[in-house]
Amino acid sequence: MQAKLDGATGTPVRSLNRDDIRVLGLSALGGALEFYDFIIFVFFASVIGHLFFPPDMPEWLVLIQTFGIFAAGYLVRPLGGILMAHFGDRAGRKRVFTLSVFLMALSTLAMACLPTYAAIGVLAPILLIVFRMLQGAAIGGEVPGAWTFVAEHVPANRVGMACGFLCSGLTFGILLGSFIAAGINWAFSPEEVASFAWRIPFFIGGVFGLLGVYLRRWLSETPIFLEMKASNRLQKSLPLKIVLRDHLHGVVISALLTWILSAGIVVTTLMTSTFLQKLYGYSPLESLLATSFGSLFLIVGTVSAGALVDRIGSGRFFAVAGVVFGIATFAFYTYAGVSLQVLFALYAVMGLSVGMVGATPYVMVRSFPAEVRFSGLSFSYNVAYAIFGGLTPVVVTSLLAVNPMAHAWYLVFIAVLTTALGFYLMRYSERLEGDIGLRPALAY
Repeated sequence: MQAKLDGATGTPVRSLNRDDIRVLGLSALGGALEFYDFIIFVFFASVIGHLFFPPDMPEWLVLIQTFGIFAAGYLVRPLGGILMAHFGDRAGRKRVFTLSVFLMALSTLAMACLPTYAAIGVLAPILLIVFRMLQGAAIGGEVPGAWTFVAEHVPANRVGMACGFLCSGLTFGILLGSFIAAGINWAFSPEEVASFAWRIPFFIGGVFGLLGVYLRRWLSETPIFLEMKASNRLQKSLPLKIVLRDHLHGVVISALLTWILSAGIVVTTLMTSTFLQKLYGYSPLESLLATSFGSLFLIVGTVSAGALVDRIGSGRFFAVAGVVFGIATFAFYTYAGVSLQVLFALYAVMGLSVGMVGATPYVMVRSFPAEVRFSGLSFSYNVAYAIFGGLTPVVVTSLLAVNPMAHAWYLVFIAVLTTALGFYLMRYSERLEGDIGLRPALAY
């Protein structure tokens, strides 16, 4: 009986087996733990600011410096991601994939044990920023590494679903962080939180991160990397140089997809809790519950989007998904203030629509050949996320002074960009999206 072939690549297709499911589970778990470790800082930023800076420093300056340390983690992501990807393309995906979790666990545990300003003075904020930058380097290698790793393990016809499942794991990490932070603030008084309890979520994250390192020992190197190694196809020159010279098309498209991903997550998940309080009059508890509820549907949406893009292709998917995303987000910010029941219902719909970001890595991992895939994906994703992820809160907040619906209109723009990109992919996807496996040897 003839094996069924993938319509896009002509390679044999099959269902997920036990090994594939194990790879997906362990990869998603590690990603969730890393995002939990990275995001938990923001939930305790106020407490950390008072503990790690001089007591006579003005409140506004404390907040600026604390969030500056938070931002430092974002700024170092491109450098960390590029360095890890370089070794991932030359030494192996698994080694770097495990290293990223180890770095995150180590730096998070160190932050849990750090002496405060009262104990060691100015060395306290210096060490804090050093470990925060280590976290940023780790997260810069984790996401592109995870997408590359699972895409090269699972069947060609399940790449979208696998990457969407990983995106759901990252979202779960953010959600877990918010639940742990809420639990700490519920169980302990403000004095106890400032005294010792703020360290608990960092300690939890560090310990579970080390568990993630242990579990990733059971993962095997990707078959594609092993094939490259056996056939002497490993990149001998600088992988990033090859990416910038020969694959700028993939870099540009991947950067645009990262813009869509970062805008969707940053605005609808990370910023909306504040919007609900400042613009719509909800209490902090109501806002947190609504955001968490929407995140649950985002988790479902990312997996569904990945499974759908496997079936219908990237062009048709994004052309339609952009329209749905634009309608859902604009409706949410228009009617969110009507009542709590309406808010939750609209957040569920918006969460599902934002799940379209789970399909973005389907295009990104196919945009670069295996020899430079990790480097191309990491460079595009991390640089674009540092720019767009960093600028989005500033741009949206600034525009709110001009138009109270600026956040909604910004997402409408993202929706138009998504649909336009979908039409572009409908025409040019064959030029951009190559086989996940080894392509004909290229003369680099």
